[in-house]
Amino acid sequence: MNLLGIATTFLRATSVQQTPVRYIRNKHRNVKWRNLRAKKVLPVELPDYEELRRETKGQLTPEEIRAMMKKEGMFPSRPYNERPILLTTTDTILEPFIPPEGDGKLSTLTKDGVKQRYELLEKKGKTMLNLRKLRRFEEEFDSGDFAMKAQDIYIEAHNTLVKGDYEKLHDLVTELAFPDMLDGTNNKTMRWKWVESIEMPRLVHVRVAPILTKTNLYGQITVRIHGRQLLSVYDRFGRLMYGSEDLVKNVLEYVVFEKHLANPYGAWRLHGKIVPSWAPPRDAVLKTFKKPILETPSEEFLKRKQERQKIKDDEELDKENIDPRVEVPPPPPSSETKQQAPA
Repeated sequence: MNLLGIATTFLRATSVQQTPVRYIRNKHRNVKWRNLRAKKVLPVELPDYEELRRETKGQLTPEEIRAMMKKEGMFPSRPYNERPILLTTTDTILEPFIPPEGDGKLSTLTKDGVKQRYELLEKKGKTMLNLRKLRRFEEEFDSGDFAMKAQDIYIEAHNTLVKGDYEKLHDLVTELAFPDMLDGTNNKTMRWKWVESIEMPRLVHVRVAPILTKTNLYGQITVRIHGRQLLSVYDRFGRLMYGSEDLVKNVLEYVVFEKHLANPYGAWRLHGKIVPSWAPPRDAVLKTFKKPILETPSEEFLKRKQERQKIKDDEELDKENIDPRVEVPPPPPSSETKQQAPA
């Protein structure tokens, strides 16, 4: 045997018999905690990203949302609506000032005159006490200067309303007066102008009151404003609804201004107007309506209507001819009834 044959014999690969086994051979040497080690492997539920994407976009129906929450063991959220609390203003007029009828003074010789004078003195005393509270926050407060400032706020607020600058209007009126001033102004064109003052504005009523806490104080001042104004309101078609651009009217108003005294950055704003019960009614508003298109009824419809009316008239006539006091005699018995009668 040569060397090549010997090398071939040693280098020849021998086949290895492989026997398949049921379990892997690299298991733990200690079989004691086998069950606990098997429980460590937990199935992981991957999130459904497509469903989450639909949920964020709001494409799920209420039934699908309910089924998904029921599957996850979640209770549906209960709608909880809490009334918002606004601390920058109040929602009412504190002790509203009631002006005397006709804005005049009655004679002190009459009973009503004495009563009016007593009420005015009582209100004036309360006003002086509240002015002292107000001057704790505004030491340089002056009644005459404030009345002129209040009139300027009144004029600027109405000019801003006509221009439609609602962001600036929030700085001039409170959240209570804002919706009242905008009520009925949708699709309307307004023209307003302050012509002149007939009388100097004057302060007539002051009230300071706490809300929620004793230190959270609000101040309200009623100012009497008497001047001449121009007002005209046009609808969306350009037709005049109210007022006139040429007719100047004398307007007497009692305007309430409010300030959050506890807020160091608070400002006086228009809060409302006092309309007494004896005030004359306002002029009617001229509205524009669409003219309806009336269809001519057909002859057949008129004929059927006349027939129904005729039948109704005949029934009423028959009811009128019957006298309820007259008793209608019963019908006579028939021959069959006589034969069956006992002897």
